[in-house]
Amino acid sequence: MKSSHSYKILPGRNIRLLLLPAILILFSCNKLVSISDPTDRIVTNVAFSTDDLAEAAVNGLYKTMMSTNYFSRGNATLYGALSADELLLTYPLDPASVLYENKIRITLANGTGSAPTDHIWTSAYAVIYSANAVIQGIAESRSTQLQENVRKSLTAEAKCIRAFCYFYLTNYYDAVPLVLTTNYNAVISIARSPKEAVYEQIIQDLLDAQKDLPENFDAGKGKRVRVNKWAATALLARAYLYTKDYGKAAANATLLIDNTALFGLESDLNNVFLIESREAIWQMNQVISNDNQNPTPEGGMLLPNWATSTDPLKGLMAYYLSPQLVSAFEPGDERRKQWVDSIELENITLLAHFSHKYKIGNYNMSYDPPIEYSMVLRLAEQYLIRAEAAANGAAGGTANAIADLNMIRHRAGLPDLPDDITPAALEAAIAHEWQTEFFCEWGHRWFNLKRTGKAHNILSAISYKQPWAGDHQLLYPIPFEEIKLNNKLTQNTGY
Repeated sequence: MKSSHSYKILPGRNIRLLLLPAILILFSCNKLVSISDPTDRIVTNVAFSTDDLAEAAVNGLYKTMMSTNYFSRGNATLYGALSADELLLTYPLDPASVLYENKIRITLANGTGSAPTDHIWTSAYAVIYSANAVIQGIAESRSTQLQENVRKSLTAEAKCIRAFCYFYLTNYYDAVPLVLTTNYNAVISIARSPKEAVYEQIIQDLLDAQKDLPENFDAGKGKRVRVNKWAATALLARAYLYTKDYGKAAANATLLIDNTALFGLESDLNNVFLIESREAIWQMNQVISNDNQNPTPEGGMLLPNWATSTDPLKGLMAYYLSPQLVSAFEPGDERRKQWVDSIELENITLLAHFSHKYKIGNYNMSYDPPIEYSMVLRLAEQYLIRAEAAANGAAGGTANAIADLNMIRHRAGLPDLPDDITPAALEAAIAHEWQTEFFCEWGHRWFNLKRTGKAHNILSAISYKQPWAGDHQLLYPIPFEEIKLNNKLTQNTGY
């Protein structure tokens, strides 16, 4: 049985955005096809010569995203929770300590430049490069065995994944290079694009995807593990919320909420993260192999590991919930009862609370088929998006905002909000539901604090983040090695 030490943050793999020979995982086996000049004809003429081969190339995108040390394999959740006010560490020397203390450094004692966040950049761009290879390869393929409907749907799928990656990049780093091609000469020296331009590309990619993706889950054989029209719609609603286009945010959220044939809030909180969850819009599935058992990445990171303990009430755990988060729940909140648990840590004699959204972790993992997949997008977010949009003047205003918040509160066993709630109290109620519904999920708390302007006041007052290093820590540093390779790249202020 694995130790929780297996999930410590490690430096990113040596993948360079601008010098990266794009590697696309094409088949269920581990065969790799390099997509770089002068072999790009291989991509067009072989990898995209038939429907099945093009489908295999897109499958490779998902396999890439679930690779070890990728931002999409649990690290978006972990890093966001540490950078915000959700998680603490049991091992003070863990490289992740600079995240929860908000003291990231890019220059090490040996003079090399590196930060524990570097692989967020490199792994996201690795997926983007592969998505670009799919988009470009399909566009350039002249094969008559690659059907037009397959071309459209797979291109749309790759665009949706590209938009997803850029959403995380711009929220981690702000302005980032917009790489939309596999052409080496076009990206060898590329500057950062403003956040507004990145969002324009995100939204355009998602609009294209929404138009051409299927509405069903047939691509994943009934499992919700491939993006479809509804995943694109959910991400669109989020992108519009973040860019304060509240009318469009509410409209797209409503499309999902009204689709009761496919989606609905799970009444039992313990069912939300299961494979069969009706709340799921998009999940990522782990692969069971000789080296990998059935926990989700989040389960492996956030649940205890009792493997070395002789006392079943004690155990080891790398990360535990902050007192700020644990105390945020209202009395009687079922999320506190069902999604939070505690254990006495063996190594530091502390009663530590942990996220119990996922039930399978290191201590009870097996080679049995998974019962949980990593939840990327779920319906509860759409209620909160629409509530926030309504509170800002869209979708019926305050009354509708209260109604949507009450849907989430009812599921948590909490009473209705008052009809005469003040605007300030409504804003606080929305922030509260984001915090208690989406804790330790995909960086929601950290991103929400930043986009609403609350990050400085809340985070700078926390004892373990003292002395506050500065608001520049609300963005991650551009990898030092990338700046050395590309003189057009500039560093974020303060690093």
